[in-house]
Amino acid sequence: MKKVTTAIIGTGFMGRVHIEGIRRLGHVEVVAVAGSSDASAKKFAAEMGVERSTGDYKTLLADPSIDAVHVLTPNSLHFPMSMAALEAGKAVLCEKPLTVTSAEAKKMVALAAKKNLPNAVCHNLRYYPVVQHVRRIIESGELGEILHVQGTYSQDWLLYETDFNWRIEADRNGELRAMGDIGSHWMDMIQHLTALPITSVCADLATFHKTRKKPKVAVQTFAGKKLKPNDYEDVAITTDDWGAVMLRLGDRARGAFTVSQVAAGCKNKFAFEIYGTKAGVQWNQEEPDRLWIGHRNTPNQLIVKDGSLLHPKAAAYAELPGGHSEGYDDSHKALYKRFYQKIADPSVPVEYPTFEDGLRGMILLEKVAESAKKQKWVKV
Repeated sequence: MKKVTTAIIGTGFMGRVHIEGIRRLGHVEVVAVAGSSDASAKKFAAEMGVERSTGDYKTLLADPSIDAVHVLTPNSLHFPMSMAALEAGKAVLCEKPLTVTSAEAKKMVALAAKKNLPNAVCHNLRYYPVVQHVRRIIESGELGEILHVQGTYSQDWLLYETDFNWRIEADRNGELRAMGDIGSHWMDMIQHLTALPITSVCADLATFHKTRKKPKVAVQTFAGKKLKPNDYEDVAITTDDWGAVMLRLGDRARGAFTVSQVAAGCKNKFAFEIYGTKAGVQWNQEEPDRLWIGHRNTPNQLIVKDGSLLHPKAAAYAELPGGHSEGYDDSHKALYKRFYQKIADPSVPVEYPTFEDGLRGMILLEKVAESAKKQKWVKV
């Protein structure tokens, strides 16, 4: 396969995840990283074994030898950086949520189409093998007509007032935090699996910590739990710790889900339940290889991931033999694999979430925010 070169913009937690996933592909080389400063980029590059680093991402975009970039910065920077990359002729894979407004997302979709460049939003959670099995059994009618969906995305990493991250700050993250960060994943997933669009929402949001203690020095995501009292300063918070959404899906189905970043004991509980007229399914990311399938008149099933036993169209997403777990890192690799196949060979079909999916997500988030403010149902 054609050798592809790529650059990483962003030196935090996700930068590490993306570099590790890219390197597993074999035919893609990470040739450079860009950070918020020369010093931070150099430090990160040394840790990750990347030769080239810079505090000015535009110098990478000016390099014609770089085929693609991953934009892994705070949400407020997704739009200007992605637009600049597209203008420079680079394929772009951007973290989610795609932007901070749907207006920005629309411009990204339009420019990517004009430039005819591969573009992806990082909804990697679609790519667990068992999740793809759910997609295919719904597609084949094994669940029947979908009646209702429910679930949660619950975490506890921001439970305490001393827990802090750039996502908490609206000027860097956008208006919605828990809903934007993890609710975007839940809504994308349920539409991906059922092939039904969310058509209206009724939402409630809450900020339990109106004031948080911000570290005086930067800390990475999921870190900074051992600082001392004089290491903080008090800041007012407006972004949501928790949210709940009732929804209508397609013409008939109904649903509800919650998101929380203050759910003690839940490290990364992304769970969905989908019930149809013939059967139901339940899945939890904290046990990614297991799938519960429920029946009315026959015994329920609990299946464990085994590529040789999955639906044929899902089997390609399982690269390890049965009994060998495939988790979060593998879901990233599966998305990157399909994105870079498109870059290497433009004739292959698009089998990854695009900026169009990211735009849909931004529209949904804006409708959720509108509903929460009005305390009423809002059509999408």
